[in-house]
Amino acid sequence: MNNQIVFSLLILITVGLNTLAQNLLKLGAGQNPLNIYLMAGILSYGLSAVFYVVVLGKLNLSVAYPLVIGLTIIVTMITGSVILKEKILISQWLGAGLMLSGIWAIALGKH
Repeated sequence: MNNQIVFSLLILITVGLNTLAQNLLKLGAGQNPLNIYLMAGILSYGLSAVFYVVVLGKLNLSVAYPLVIGLTIIVTMITGSVILKEKILISQWLGAGLMLSGIWAIALGKH
């Protein structure tokens, strides 16, 4: 398999686990401190960190961090809307679009 595809999958797995962790922590917030959502969220963060370390081994921090965190913010916003039924304002969509353009510029600069 192409290294570019494997590397892209590692980034997407990291973003997916980070997003899952955010949603689980939100679901577990305000409940008993030892609820299943919080435990699963912490586990998701741990797994995400493992994948992120692999990404850092292959990519400069100045590229990896904005890619992973920026994409996590955007995907978390979308899943918060779908899963948690949170309302997203037009200004938030505009901000997400600006972030995507920045992420795209950073990713292109890598080459």
